[in-house]
Amino acid sequence: MNIALFGYGKMGRMIEQTALKRGHSIVAKVDVDTTEIDFSNMDVAIDFSTPDAAYDNIKGCLEHHVPIISGTTGWLHKFDDIVALCNEKKGGFIYASNYSLGVNIFFEINAYLAKVMKNLNQYKISMEEIHHTQKLDAPSGTAITLAEGIIKNTAYTGWKLDTAENNEVPIVAKRIPDVPGTHTVSYNSEVDSIELRHTAHNREGFALGAVVASEWIVGKTGIFTMKDVLNLG
Repeated sequence: MNIALFGYGKMGRMIEQTALKRGHSIVAKVDVDTTEIDFSNMDVAIDFSTPDAAYDNIKGCLEHHVPIISGTTGWLHKFDDIVALCNEKKGGFIYASNYSLGVNIFFEINAYLAKVMKNLNQYKISMEEIHHTQKLDAPSGTAITLAEGIIKNTAYTGWKLDTAENNEVPIVAKRIPDVPGTHTVSYNSEVDSIELRHTAHNREGFALGAVVASEWIVGKTGIFTMKDVLNLG
């Protein structure tokens, strides 16, 4: 399979290594200094670029009938435009805030626990996410996805960074060198606490999930998520 990489930072390089190990070829490495892009020999594209570049990268691939998966956060105010374009071009697109297979299982457990705890008002929910200092957005897209899983299944109506109102999930975002990603969801009452935590030990899990998703989407038409890739529910 011929894979194009949009964004060639640490994640892009890790995805390249993983893809090559799985027998694929890297036919393009598109980064900030790239001036021309040849879409003709791409079977699929993987976007781990920047919030400013992601929309144009995804748009360009869909317009050239290249299925694309994106793990870039911070551009989702234009998500509906991409959905419309993907449907118009009959393209294939996956967005995930986190491609780690373990994190996507974590998402499912988080949503299930929220359902279980829905009517136990003595427990107050809070979240913490820790990432490396090069992480550009806060809170992380993964933390937002976790918060959305809680909001969908409880009386909480939103989330807020740091200090939140009673009906909002507070998210504390920390930036510490060399931390790939740790996410903790806490339910605290006066008598006890329940915690869910996912800790990434390195970036390899993110890279593997991205390559697995790119393998899955080739030949498919529509808007998908990692739930589709992993057949979760």
